[in-house]
Formats: sequence, structure tokens, C-alpha cells
Amino acid sequence: MKRVLVIGSGGSGKSTMARRLAERTGLPLVHLDALYWRAGWQETPKQEWAQTVEQIIQQNAWVMDGNYGGTLERRLEAADTVIFLDLSRWVCLGRVVKRRIQFHGRSRPDMAQGCSEQLSWEFLRWIWSYPKERRPRLLKKLEKVARQKNVVILHSPAEVEQFLAELPSHVV
Repeated sequence: MKRVLVIGSGGSGKSTMARRLAERTGLPLVHLDALYWRAGWQETPKQEWAQTVEQIIQQNAWVMDGNYGGTLERRLEAADTVIFLDLSRWVCLGRVVKRRIQFHGRSRPDMAQGCSEQLSWEFLRWIWSYPKERRPRLLKKLEKVARQKNVVILHSPAEVEQFLAELPSHVV
């Protein structure tokens, strides 16, 4: 386990899981949100973003969190381990509301500076529709790579904790 990709719905705990994995294993941590977004929630241009992702995945080791469908195929290809946080929409919604309150008026540690925490109806709808609209396509992609990759699907916060507890420390 040297190149770990953590994916899932908004609010599933991707950034927290990635941070905890990096701490436990000693692997370098990459929060894609912190690289993609610029101050004021400005997006990185597509070509530049593709180059940034390509540079990161060429590294020998990493724990990377984030969805970003435009580069997902390439990141799945480069990863040796994929962790899908397949938590309920209710858990995810509760977490994003809590996060919005906790980081009101400031950026989260896993987010680019100048991107104060916010919560929109569009984002809430994305989380609500994730199990029906995005999850099936993602599961098909994971099924395709499961023969060559270690694919871990965690369905609850308790499963996340158990996975982390059983993980050997400092694999680097």
C-alpha cells in the first residue's frame, strides 16, 4: 500500500480518512481540494489541473483524497489501493452541516486558503443524489479495477475505525 486513493460522497470523511491514513502509514498526504480550488472558490483550468494530477500520481507514494471525475480514471489507474467511503447520505449530510458550523467564515485545513466553508442547496442535492446517481457508476469502475487493485469499501464510521485500527503503521 503505497498509492492510496480515498473517494466517496461529500461529507463521507475522505479528507479525515486520508489524513489519518497518512499519519498511520507515513505516506505523503495530498488533499485534491486544496490544490484544485483557488481563493474565492475559483477552479483550476482543466489542462492545468490534468497536469497537476499527473505530476502527483507520478510520485512513488501518496494518500490522495477527492473525487474529481475528470481525472478519476487516471488516478484509479495509478493507485494500488482504493478506499471508497460508502456511507449513508444521512451521515454525509450531517457531517457537512457540522463542518459548515465548525468552520464558519474560514477555510478548512484540507481546503485552499481563501475558500471559506460554505453550504449550498446544490451541494446538498449532490450528496442526497449520490447513492442513486453516482454510486452505481463508481461501483462499476471499482469492479473493473478490483482484479489489479486492493479495493476497500467501507459502509459505516465503525467500519472506518476498524479498518484504521487493523492497519499496520508506517508502511513506507
